[in-house]
Amino acid sequence: MAELDELLNKQMPHSDAAEQAVLGAMLIDSRCIPQVVEHLRPEDLYTKQHIEVFEAIYSMFALSKRIDPVTVQEQMRQDGTYVENVTRPFLLQLMEVTPTAANVMEYVEIVKDKALLRRVAETAGDISAMVQEGTSTGGDVLEAAEQRIYAIRQGKGAQGLTPISAITADVYARIGELADSGNEFPGLSTGLIDLDRALSGLGNSDLVLLAARPGMGKTSLALNILLHAGKYSGKSVVFFSLEMSREQLVMRLISNESFIDNKKLLTGQLENEDWEKLTLACRSLNATSILIDDNPSLSVADMNAKCRRVDNLGLVVIDYLQLMTSSGKQNYANENRQQVVSDISRSLKIMAKELNVPVLCLSQLSRASENRADKRPMLSDLRESGAIEQDADEVLFIYRDDYYKENSEAKNQAEIIIAKNRHGETGKVMVQWLPEFTTFANLERRYTE
Repeated sequence: MAELDELLNKQMPHSDAAEQAVLGAMLIDSRCIPQVVEHLRPEDLYTKQHIEVFEAIYSMFALSKRIDPVTVQEQMRQDGTYVENVTRPFLLQLMEVTPTAANVMEYVEIVKDKALLRRVAETAGDISAMVQEGTSTGGDVLEAAEQRIYAIRQGKGAQGLTPISAITADVYARIGELADSGNEFPGLSTGLIDLDRALSGLGNSDLVLLAARPGMGKTSLALNILLHAGKYSGKSVVFFSLEMSREQLVMRLISNESFIDNKKLLTGQLENEDWEKLTLACRSLNATSILIDDNPSLSVADMNAKCRRVDNLGLVVIDYLQLMTSSGKQNYANENRQQVVSDISRSLKIMAKELNVPVLCLSQLSRASENRADKRPMLSDLRESGAIEQDADEVLFIYRDDYYKENSEAKNQAEIIIAKNRHGETGKVMVQWLPEFTTFANLERRYTE
């Protein structure tokens, strides 16, 4: 009987006193509500009655309503959570047990810590259940555990249904941040002004596909974007290269940054002024948080796991999709390659959403465009899978007319064709191609000695 009583009384970690103190402080002094809402969500509380009061205050805050005990009662009536002869005395009790709102953030920290313990306990239980079922491999269990722990670290609880009031509060705050920042583009800047205007920058959780025929400059454009983000975003940026070595990549970054002819760097035939430029370029690159991995056999799961350990991550670049290996449970050795690429592209989109950063993935195009009179790429040219087009938020193609036509009027110019744009219009932007530095620049920019 004693064991049964112990089991019945066993509860997940929580603190009724701290939860009541937070709610009481919000009712006593509405000025502390923005602070509390910034750090707590309804699901962080444990007791049902506390959650109902918090949700009422939370939704009122999202709509900029006046918040006091009387208006909160009325909101709870509208929500259907008001209980006659129970809710009003309970609100008064909350105010009585809270002497002051001055210590509200200390109470918030206690509530957050208990919520964290509950999520860890839930995750441990789920992982233990997976092991007991015996239907998953050790690798699958480890990947699931890593994903769940990473989600907890990022402050995201287990996926579930979220009331729209919680989402509108986040969106409202985000719009306010954008308005206050004065930034023209909400997303990560590519360094190419016309492309930024067309895309509004690279958005968090977006999968951006950059595709072109060989020799068009896919890797060069990706390095352009990587370098600009590494220098000016204040965040860490990661480049996964499945084709080129890290030394080759850094050589191209140095050429890009120093404006020294790439051939000079490859041969070491530098003049005195080149050495000074080289020193400055290396110093500039060393000041960035650019991370490079040139392991040629990485899967999406490997990349995801590595990125989770990067502090202040801002951008992930992958060169390129068709060289990636599947991280699935199946052995795809004898299966349709289209299914492999479909799985990879879907995994990349999930990774972008989990990490909440733009993922720029390079891709090869089929030879279909070579057989057309107009050799500009189209979405149907994407190699091996239509799922790539479906999963990507933006699809960009590179086309250089002078690659095909010796006497082209668009000499050393390139079109970046926006073939798909989930957040805006499609179209194209023109950029300058600087072949000696294997880099792209804004069209109006000209490099002079």
